[in-house]
Amino acid sequence: MEISKTANKSGAQGRYAERGVSSSKDEVHAVVDKIDKGIFPGAFCKITEDFLTKNPALCNCTHSDGSGTKSLLAYMYWKETGDASVYRGIAQDSIVMNIDDLLCIGVVGNAVISSTINRNAKSIPGEVLANLIEGTEEFLQLLRDFGVDVRSGGGETADVGDLTPTCTVDSCATAVLERARVIDASRIRPGLAIVALSSAGTCAYEPAENSGIASNGLTSARHEMLCKYYAEKYPETFDKHINPEFVYCGTAKLEDALPGSTLSVGKALLSPTRTYAPFVLRLLKEIPTERVYGLVHCSGGALTKSIRFGKNIHFVKNNLLPVPPIFRAIRDAGKTSAAEMHRVYNMGQRLEIYVEERDVATTLQIANSLGIEAKIMGHTEASQRPNGANHITVTTATGEVVEY
Repeated sequence: MEISKTANKSGAQGRYAERGVSSSKDEVHAVVDKIDKGIFPGAFCKITEDFLTKNPALCNCTHSDGSGTKSLLAYMYWKETGDASVYRGIAQDSIVMNIDDLLCIGVVGNAVISSTINRNAKSIPGEVLANLIEGTEEFLQLLRDFGVDVRSGGGETADVGDLTPTCTVDSCATAVLERARVIDASRIRPGLAIVALSSAGTCAYEPAENSGIASNGLTSARHEMLCKYYAEKYPETFDKHINPEFVYCGTAKLEDALPGSTLSVGKALLSPTRTYAPFVLRLLKEIPTERVYGLVHCSGGALTKSIRFGKNIHFVKNNLLPVPPIFRAIRDAGKTSAAEMHRVYNMGQRLEIYVEERDVATTLQIANSLGIEAKIMGHTEASQRPNGANHITVTTATGEVVEY
């Protein structure tokens, strides 16, 4: 059994960092950690007093995120196939990256979302905009069909060709929440079970198989997997400051079959990000809020995300869900270390639920009822560090032990 350690800092060398991306966002946290953290400073998202209605029993939550560089994959796929409907998935990606973060503080409805599309009008025509806008409305209706009331608050489409050669798709979600229903991840303590929900497969509210890729790590994923053909044909899709060694350095084309999967490489990389909103809605109906100690959306930071929550915690993650084919392919293509893979990609588990042992069976049953694979992936215990700092031990599918 091999044990490796990582400082998990943005300065650490890795293929992700070589492409100008930080999974830990240390530079951002160095600034924002000094400013007001809101009324629940240890929660997954910032929560403020109710500035909107001044109701002392309520609080306000606002979250901004987007589809990231996944929109560049959609651009290449559309240019290669002529299928602009691929952008409907990009609209979903942008929404889910907001809604599923808000789920982690207990927001399961009564939310308004606004989207911003920045495009180069010479590259992105009306049919693409139509699919983005219609895809947004279509996905919001799906959420409402499952009881999660999220409404569109409009948005903005900006023609900014000087800023972007293709397009970016971002969203902002705002909700009002009862303070008594807030899930405060600062309550994560030793002695809890960690239940993981799969990011892959086909759940009850998805029309097709999901690779599990979500919307994190796509900068590296597309460069590791795809071949130089795309660098030559679509130079507008990458940063010219990146060392050419790390630009589209794989062997695959979008239409190639993904080993071990029914999906093509392109379809796998573009699988729309799965939302866990229907699951969390049911979870909070069946388990009292005070017994849900934390929900962690393994987006930026992946399996290391939890290190920011609770105090004096050792997160032991030693029973992971199976690794979906897309992550095996990315790992093999770039010969990427286990430490980097598990802090950049969700590796098949994208939502962690922290509950007492008595609530594990209910949590698993709800997931199974929605066709989502789930299992106990680990537990929390007292920190093993001399200074009591939070730390994480991940045992990978191949038995390698990685410390963060």
